[in-house]
Amino acid sequence: MERSINSWFPRSATADGKLLLATRALRGLADGAVSVFLPSYLTVIGFSPLRVGAIVFGTLLGSAALTLWVGLATDRLGRRRVLLAACALMLLTGIGFANLTSFWPLFAVAAVGTLNPSAGDVSLFLPTEQSALAELTPDAGRTGRFAVYNLAGGMAGALGALSSPLPRWLAEWRGGDALHYERLAFLVYVVAAFAAAMCYRRLRVMPRASTGRAPLHRSRRVVIRLSALFSLDAAGGGFVVQSLLVLYLGERFHLNRGTVAATLAVTSFFAAWSQLISARLAARIGMVRTMVFTHLPANALLIAAGIVPNAPAAIACLVLRSILSSMDVPARQALVMAVVDPDERAAAASVTNVPRSLAAAMTPALAGVLLEHSSIGWPLIIGGAMKAIYDLALYRLAHEHIELR
Repeated sequence: MERSINSWFPRSATADGKLLLATRALRGLADGAVSVFLPSYLTVIGFSPLRVGAIVFGTLLGSAALTLWVGLATDRLGRRRVLLAACALMLLTGIGFANLTSFWPLFAVAAVGTLNPSAGDVSLFLPTEQSALAELTPDAGRTGRFAVYNLAGGMAGALGALSSPLPRWLAEWRGGDALHYERLAFLVYVVAAFAAAMCYRRLRVMPRASTGRAPLHRSRRVVIRLSALFSLDAAGGGFVVQSLLVLYLGERFHLNRGTVAATLAVTSFFAAWSQLISARLAARIGMVRTMVFTHLPANALLIAAGIVPNAPAAIACLVLRSILSSMDVPARQALVMAVVDPDERAAAASVTNVPRSLAAAMTPALAGVLLEHSSIGWPLIIGGAMKAIYDLALYRLAHEHIELR
């Protein structure tokens, strides 16, 4: 791994590159753990599936607003200052969830905080880190760089998901109240935020000098069209964020948390490592083809997971899907960085990710309603269908714009 990382980051940028990998892993570890025990914790303290979906909605909506502001203001405020402020907000988010149990206060913390209920990264850290990562090396191999970056987050997320039953096990071992230990588990956000802040303080990569131009100038049209398509994909993904998959597997098949955690850890593991294959595939057939040709079968497996009648079949579909479902991520990130000018990167990362977060925020509450009133996995079926439509539309757009081919 050391040799691979160094091959993607030149000698002068290796230190900053490793710091970004470390911070992505720290956030992934915290998000992976919280995304699994969050829905069961909220259910235990008396929230219905609809309210669980509303909390998820709040986290995604808040992330969208903050990410948009950060992406457009990063060059003016400075990367280090933005990232340190984000760490402070992450720390306060952990404290809030560890101490509050009423719906509206928790919803408020979810809306303004950094809690991430998904397996991927939808936080305000994203545009700043992506634009910094894009500047660390030349264009060649950028898909590979993003693959390693996502791998760090994915593997840490898998470890976090696998560790999510620890509060319950600790309560059984010590004979205490399980709910007390679960509330304390949110303090993992506090620890991760502090450690990430220590890394960001050492970050040396700085934004390019301001050109006085608008954040998006030459590439505005194509970025907006890509953003619209990415939003369709994210809206479909909002039906199946990791916290809702936990709820689905528990409600329909009555699986315990340990089994669900192990399942999601395996899917996170495969999703993370498959992105390295994505880098090689993109070098051979192009970024858009890599995105579409891997995503379509993954969506078919997602639909199947919502239809099959038993837990083993659903788990098998989700595991097989995970091998393909994230191979589009580094290709998508590299594609956005490739079609814009260097001084547009932070804004482009924000403008393509914010609508994704907004779109993803619109559907979890509906997914909660569907799970509450039906034994069929309608969220998985609807989400898979929407994501398949996105794949086909992206492939068509690539034939209309030479810069996407």
